[in-house]
Amino acid sequence: MTGYIVRRIIGLSFVLLVVSVIIFFLMNAVPGGPFSLGERGYSPEALANLQRKYGLDKPLSERYLNYLSSALHLDFGNAYAVAGNPPVVDVILRTWPVTLHVGLYTIILSFSIGIMMGILAAYRRNSWVDVVVTFTATLGITIPNFIIATFLLLIFGFQNGWGDPRKWIIPPLWSGGPALLSWDYFLPVITYSLAPLALVARYTRSSVADALNADYVRTARAKGLKTPMITWRHVLRNAMIPMITVLLPQIPNLLTGSLFIEVVYGIPGLGKFFVTSIFNRDYPMIMGLVLLVAAFWGLTYLVTDVLYTLIDPRVRIGGSKAS
Repeated sequence: MTGYIVRRIIGLSFVLLVVSVIIFFLMNAVPGGPFSLGERGYSPEALANLQRKYGLDKPLSERYLNYLSSALHLDFGNAYAVAGNPPVVDVILRTWPVTLHVGLYTIILSFSIGIMMGILAAYRRNSWVDVVVTFTATLGITIPNFIIATFLLLIFGFQNGWGDPRKWIIPPLWSGGPALLSWDYFLPVITYSLAPLALVARYTRSSVADALNADYVRTARAKGLKTPMITWRHVLRNAMIPMITVLLPQIPNLLTGSLFIEVVYGIPGLGKFFVTSIFNRDYPMIMGLVLLVAAFWGLTYLVTDVLYTLIDPRVRIGGSKAS
């Protein structure tokens, strides 16, 4: 197991190297730059000084090697389009906690409720419960989250003559910092949870329904085991692998932020910075955020593979013998 994890981490390092090469040369292939004369209105002399200051006047290959050397020391450069030109790492550390809190609450809410809904629908197949869960899952997947965000914002923010916004228990827009518990998270988490909740409910229902038709479940029932014991010891254990395959990769998306959610609710999070850095051609911010997301995805798939063996010892990874 240890050897497999080490090999996967080495492979992930190679993937990050390839991603950095692709992103670096693609974003520099776009005409213009962060200090483009036509976009920012700098004089030719000022533009030349800025390019010289940030090393943009050097050959592309030399710039990449310099960036790679600095990145290996966890120095991802300074943001061009952020006031004060702070280091990229500082910008990420300042904005990511808000996104992480929203994402963690979303994961807790969507996964817990979605799994319960899926199990209930699987045990009550073709009943009104199954119809309601299936309809809710379809609705949650098909309606874009920015539509839901706008609808909730309209209800909580601009209808019913609620008066002074400072007296609202549930603020429609972001009003504070990244506190662990705050009403600021209520509407964003509700909005952000609907799509993953629907996905979790849908795949949980499918996996649990398949497990309920297995021979070992019929044998357990014949032995007189109670339904809660059958569900916990037999059904969920064997339904977890397909659920993990589909659901665990949702976590990087939820923990790195949503542009629509953060823009609609005014959340100063990572997702918002991700897109604004692209519009501003902020090369260091683009590189830093892309590498962060790529590393997150790689680690998620590594954790997924390791969880396979913990749930089902018959699963082998890396050619090792099953324990």
